[in-house]
Amino acid sequence: MDHLNSLFIDDEMTIEEKISFVHHLKKNPSTGDEVLHLLKQEMLLRGDVVTHIPKITVATTTAWEKIWSFMVQPKRLITASMAAAVAVLILLLWSPHAVLQPNRFVIYRPDVTRAEITGSFTDWQRVPMQAVGSSGYWEIVLALPEGEHRFSYILDGKDSFPDPTILTREQDDFGGQNSVLLVGNTV
Repeated sequence: MDHLNSLFIDDEMTIEEKISFVHHLKKNPSTGDEVLHLLKQEMLLRGDVVTHIPKITVATTTAWEKIWSFMVQPKRLITASMAAAVAVLILLLWSPHAVLQPNRFVIYRPDVTRAEITGSFTDWQRVPMQAVGSSGYWEIVLALPEGEHRFSYILDGKDSFPDPTILTREQDDFGGQNSVLLVGNTV
């Protein structure tokens, strides 16, 4: 909105400024239309309490419409494509390619009703193992990256013990032991 329009509507002009403003309105009829519209708004604002609330319709845009409108705008499309290409290049060039190798963990404990494994490769979250029929064996196959991993088994939700087939162990922070497993070419 023009600054002069605001001064006129708010009655903040001197008589000389008002005369100059009227001359300006004669030269620019569109400004006069805008001033009339604003004066009508002012009249509504100063009027009585509104008896009904006008219905307002808001155009809603679905997620697909937003994506489509983003994609069809060439500048945005080119920028997004360039950003994606740079991200892929960074991932390919600088990130180590983790080669996952399947590892089968097996324990023989016919005396328990539940067996779990926890370790550095599960962020120390417990992962349930599967009973192998009624044989007393429990197993799980996990894909592990190359490197050194620590783990232990949890029996019936409380007893922790290291893998009896792996001789390399270390003390954990809770008075127990973890098995240390080397996966792949670790030098």
